[in-house]
Amino acid sequence: MPSGGFMDLVVGATGHLGSRICELLRQRQRRVRALIRPTSNPERTAALTALGATLVQGDLKDHVSLAIACEGVEVVYSTATAIMSRAGGDALSTVDRDGQLALVRAARAAGVRHFVFISFPPAPGDFPIQAGKRAVEAALRDSGMAHTVLQASLFMEIWLSPALGFDYPNAKATVYGTGEPKISWIAINDVGEFAAQAPVTVAARNAVIPIGGPEALSPHEVIAMFERASGKRFAVQHVPDQTLLAQFQAAEEPVQKSLAGLARFYAAGNAITMEQTARAFGVTLTPLAEYVARVTG
Repeated sequence: MPSGGFMDLVVGATGHLGSRICELLRQRQRRVRALIRPTSNPERTAALTALGATLVQGDLKDHVSLAIACEGVEVVYSTATAIMSRAGGDALSTVDRDGQLALVRAARAAGVRHFVFISFPPAPGDFPIQAGKRAVEAALRDSGMAHTVLQASLFMEIWLSPALGFDYPNAKATVYGTGEPKISWIAINDVGEFAAQAPVTVAARNAVIPIGGPEALSPHEVIAMFERASGKRFAVQHVPDQTLLAQFQAAEEPVQKSLAGLARFYAAGNAITMEQTARAFGVTLTPLAEYVARVTG
């Protein structure tokens, strides 16, 4: 795909995944427009500028700004979510559903050639972030635009971190469910590689593609890897399936309901066979052992 005069738009550009996509696109000599907000982290916006990205102010809740951001754009990449946002007015309904739907409409009206959307595989139960993802997937399917939906498995850097109970510095781990179902933990950088490659991958056109890491490992197997790497015995606490279901049913606030739903997704497992997909995209998958070595080193 030649660089030409076209621009790529990255929505969610100041996040870990969005910034990585910007970096990968710039390495491919693409012209990148990064959607930022006035409240965006200054260090992250400076890093985008240093990459050579063009910054444009906008917000998924400001639909007029999306029309401006999409002008002259060839490919849109959207990673934005309000699941962990504390910014005023951000909510799963206004960002992950209505905002993303508005972005699809703006992209279609601007003549965008390809839309790459980051989602996750179907999870048990009905909860807000999943409902938003499925609504956007359906809108893309009906939009007439070429599109790729990447349904990413659990990010190893997120779910195997102290923030979500995997406290490897202190050799403690909270495990959702029995810890036996296998999960294809995926590296954030690999999701970025799949996204950057999607517009030039034949198999990605108008496709919904589950993506994960090179091997599926149960949480218990992951803990054993950390124990071998660190030389420490982990204290493991399980949250039983029944407890997860009770928390899910009791949750009323949208973010809490969604986090409970995602914890049940973890407990159920998500094993994905990746050889053919990785080959089609030309992506070399990051083994979990590499992440373990990095964070325990």
